[in-house]
Amino acid sequence: MAKYLVIVESPAKAKTIKKFLGSNYKIEASMGHVRDLPKSQMAIDIENDFEPKYITIRGKGDLLAKLRKTIKTVDKVYLATDPDREGEAISWHLVHALNLEDKNYSRITFNEITKNAVKKSIKQARDINMNLVDAQQARRVLDRIVGYSISPLLWSKVKKGLSAGRVQSVALKLICDREDEINSFIPEEYWTIEAKLGKDKKNQITAKYVGKGSEKAELKCKEDADRVLEEIKNVPFVVSEVKTGARTRKAPAPFTTSTLQQEASKYLNLTAQKTMMIAQQLYEGVDIKGEGTTGLVSYIRTDSVRISDEAYADIKDYITGEFGEDFLSPERIVYKSRNNAQDAHEAIRPTHVALSPENIKDSLTKDQYKLYKLIWERTLACQMAPALYSTQSVKITAADHVFRASGSALSFEGFLKVYNRVDPDEEAGKMPVMEEGDVFDSVEKNALQHFTQPPARYNDATLIKTLEDIGVGRPSTYAPTLTTILARNYVTKEKKLFYTTELGEVVNDIMKQYFKNIVNIDFTAAMETDLDSIEEGKLEWKEIIRSFYPIFKEDLENAQEKLAKVEIKDEVTDVICEKCGSNMVIKYGKYGKFLACPNFPECSNAKPLFESAGVKCPLCGGEVLIKKTKKGRKYYGCENNPESCEFVSWNKPSEKKCPKCGSFMVEKGSKSVKLVCSSERCGYSEDAEQKDSAE
Repeated sequence: MAKYLVIVESPAKAKTIKKFLGSNYKIEASMGHVRDLPKSQMAIDIENDFEPKYITIRGKGDLLAKLRKTIKTVDKVYLATDPDREGEAISWHLVHALNLEDKNYSRITFNEITKNAVKKSIKQARDINMNLVDAQQARRVLDRIVGYSISPLLWSKVKKGLSAGRVQSVALKLICDREDEINSFIPEEYWTIEAKLGKDKKNQITAKYVGKGSEKAELKCKEDADRVLEEIKNVPFVVSEVKTGARTRKAPAPFTTSTLQQEASKYLNLTAQKTMMIAQQLYEGVDIKGEGTTGLVSYIRTDSVRISDEAYADIKDYITGEFGEDFLSPERIVYKSRNNAQDAHEAIRPTHVALSPENIKDSLTKDQYKLYKLIWERTLACQMAPALYSTQSVKITAADHVFRASGSALSFEGFLKVYNRVDPDEEAGKMPVMEEGDVFDSVEKNALQHFTQPPARYNDATLIKTLEDIGVGRPSTYAPTLTTILARNYVTKEKKLFYTTELGEVVNDIMKQYFKNIVNIDFTAAMETDLDSIEEGKLEWKEIIRSFYPIFKEDLENAQEKLAKVEIKDEVTDVICEKCGSNMVIKYGKYGKFLACPNFPECSNAKPLFESAGVKCPLCGGEVLIKKTKKGRKYYGCENNPESCEFVSWNKPSEKKCPKCGSFMVEKGSKSVKLVCSSERCGYSEDAEQKDSAE
């Protein structure tokens, strides 16, 4: 009969741990949380100092009964849930759900599921850390108060099934703000000049024009570029300055949750949610041929870049053994975590560096292999020597016009031997050796037209990085946040990029107007810092809720009053229902507005609603309608499209023609509207207000 019971969250984790402990230990899984706030009500007793009302999760009764029965047969219980706030809270809930208060139990944690780590954790068993539990309770209670207060408002204002939250509302605001920036962006024309120098293509270099004399040039139009080309026509290109040198490229830090999600999105095309799902599998354990069930990586929810002494020793031995002393950094590299990082954890790293991705490839799924390889390579690289480059920068003069060219050649691979994930535009190509006074007679000169580009839309990687940079959210919240705003149809994804939907814009406008603190980045970031202070024992957990609630309540009451006055009634149209003859009304649905019969449910007729944009089609003269893609993104299309007209545009067209090239103009911007030529090669723009006053 086993003397000890170890409770973990998942069967996979239980299976991995089982092989490290002898017959005296019985391993069981709680299958995640066992107690939580009920879904049917807020379950926060506001009048009783915000006391949460926990219940046993439906379906966990039999599991808990089985665990209670097992507990009676053992001498001690070890609670081995994950080593973070949520894991600590699960252990605390287990104590209450299993009536362990008067029994012999301890809390154990391990950053990696290895034999040494698990056995060491039992020797270092401790009490439940209530600071961690309270930090998790504070987050849970805050999110419950916000979500369960604002959601009913959104249901009545927009549609049922919507939600709001501290982190998700900030994420939505970031995407909406970026969409406004893009819509308001007016491209500006500029030109560059490149000169290809060299007698043959093998030794040819491309020099870029920088200016005249000591002045930097700004070529704003074709005339500016043509003027320079004319002035350097038939003029020899002379090398007037050569600088040679060296540069180093240092290895990146090991992975945190955020950087892992960013790199997996960038290089493996994985969403944040899928990245964390696969990483969880690698952490809990995979069946490796010849090894059994093995935890392959350390704990995956972390914002620390620390590497333990034991892990460093293994990494050091592997690098010197596989690649030689030259590839090991001369000194141990210690990376600095962010100020708000919880340094109790380590960075995400392999538990056994000797288990190279290639050696265990046959035991992993395709995605497991790719993600493990990424983690393994990054971990080795973080303690390897820098990559070394020899560089050459050349100043070339044609009359008094200045061109520059630069290049670099890799002289020592360093960490790139393992982690060679470098964007092509970050590396300058190798150049032929040049000396001052060299003259180039044969020159190909090209003037190139460009337009300034709007800021890029967010993708998984850039949105997570932005949330981390502004201090909103923590490692465990990034992936669920992105999943939620997509599931609510606040945003949509096209080619990995986030676009706002009409529904998202409506919700964001409500949040900005009535709940300024919730979408205020500084306010939300400060609250994350307060949660960290609770974890450190510097702040009592209910104190931040006591400070937050009165302000929030005032905003809520204001919103309830104002939103009640802005009652949205179905707008009656002149479109007749084909089934019952009633005038159809405008309704809001998952993808925005649509036409529906007012006699629902007796008559369920519905069809798309295309609003008029109020302008005529610039191609055929038909009515331009406001339409939406299948994913909810707004665009403008002719009423005759696609049958007899090809006109579609992301921007609202104007009936005015471009005075420069004759193409139709489109409206850009929301606050200060401009008319911009639809032809990218033209670049003409004017203020819409000027157009109105002229008329």
